[in-house]
Formats: sequence, structure tokens, C-alpha cells
Amino acid sequence: MAVVELWETLKQAIVAYTGLSPALLHGCGGGGRSVPREEPETEPLPPPVQMGEVSEEDLRQYDGSDPKKPLLMAIKGQIYDVTQSRMFYGPGGPYALFAGKDASRALAKMSFEPQDLTGDVSGLGPFELDALQDWEYKFMSKYVKVGTVKKSVPVEGGSTASTTEAEKAPTTEEKPSGAVVEKEAVANEGAQEN
Repeated sequence: MAVVELWETLKQAIVAYTGLSPALLHGCGGGGRSVPREEPETEPLPPPVQMGEVSEEDLRQYDGSDPKKPLLMAIKGQIYDVTQSRMFYGPGGPYALFAGKDASRALAKMSFEPQDLTGDVSGLGPFELDALQDWEYKFMSKYVKVGTVKKSVPVEGGSTASTTEAEKAPTTEEKPSGAVVEKEAVANEGAQEN
């Protein structure tokens, strides 16, 4: 029975790392021996649940510590359901520290340092940003996007407000200065006439 379990683990690793079907290996160097086709009885994964906007604090609840909850991870503020790769992102897996977090900076830097487990990508160089883009493409093609991370931004008075990238609207300072100057000139003309 241990051989069957080992083969199943190897098949999952082959698919996860290469994207290739392990069925291709049956004719490769096996000496003509076939591997038993006994499939272990596992429950099928539930369909991904759309989460919508989730705070970073709420995202931490989906780190795999509760096997009844989906396993989630974010890249560049986009949350993906990585439950199907629990052996990698779940407890005890080699990438478990990324689960329940926006791991953009860590993935870009290929880092396992706790201070890099953040969605903050400021200060990254072009090679790191390219690496992050590759990770994002991989996740987009392999996993279902289930939500976005709601970011907290400091506001006056020391409190915080939540926002997402989509909510950020241009401010007056970001608008072309000609439009602002033009409005001021019209207002000044009206004042001079009186």
C-alpha cells in the first residue's frame, strides 16, 4: 500500500511542477512493469467559493490550519484558491508560509524571509517584477481567482481606512493642471468684473 501512496504523491508533484500528465511516464524506463492503478479514495475538492473583497487579517484565516476552509493565497492583491495544491501550500508543505497572505514581494524576490511576506512591491527591480509577473501568470492559468485583498491605508488622525486598487480614484492633484488652472482663471475673471 505504501508504494501506491508514494506513486500518487509523485504523480501530484509531476503535475504541479511540470504540468505534464504522469501517464506519459508509463512507457519511460519502467522496464515494462506497470504501476498499480489503485486510486486512493479521497473526497473531491469543493468548488471554489467567491470571497469578494477580503482584508489581510481575514485572508490569514485561510492558511490551511482549518482543513474545512479553502486554502487561499494572493499575488498583487488578487486572491487565488490553491486548495488543489495543499501538499505545497498547506501545513507542512514547502510553500506553507505563503498561504493566507499576499506573498507578492516574497515571490518576486524568491524569498522565504518573514519580512518579505507582504503585498508591498515598492522598490523591486525589473528582474524581480518580471519574476512576479511570471508567478501571476502561473497562478492565473492554474488557480481560480476568488477575490481581492482590501488594503488599509493611513488617514489623518492615525486611523486607517480600507481601499482596493480599483477604488483609488484620481485626486485633483493627479488631474491635468491645465483644467485646474482654467477653472481658477474663470473664477478670477468673474471676481474682477464685480
